Amino acid sequence: MSDRIAALERMLEQRPDDARLRFGLALEYERAGRDEDVVSALHAYLHSAEDEGNAWGRLATALERIGRVEEAREALQTGVAQALAHGHPTMADEFRERLADLS
Repeated sequence: MSDRIAALERMLEQRPDDARLRFGLALEYERAGRDEDVVSALHAYLHSAEDEGNAWGRLATALERIGRVEEAREALQTGVAQALAHGHPTMADEFRERLADLS
């Protein structure tokens, strides 16, 4: 797995504006259990790309795992709005359920 992470990190050095690479790197960090890196990679991705909700949910999960519950709540709220804006009501409902569990 670290080979994939290293490869994605090298590609990002060459193409730092490639949002897909940033999201892919976040997924690899997630698989490796590197939650702080997940948060950083997803923040960078979300700064450069319009997301339909998925990345917001992943960000919330990583934030919750590292104890940043208020930020996780904010990510889920944004995820609800994005999911609804892009026609994903089921995702929005899932995020609402997770918000209720965080309360």
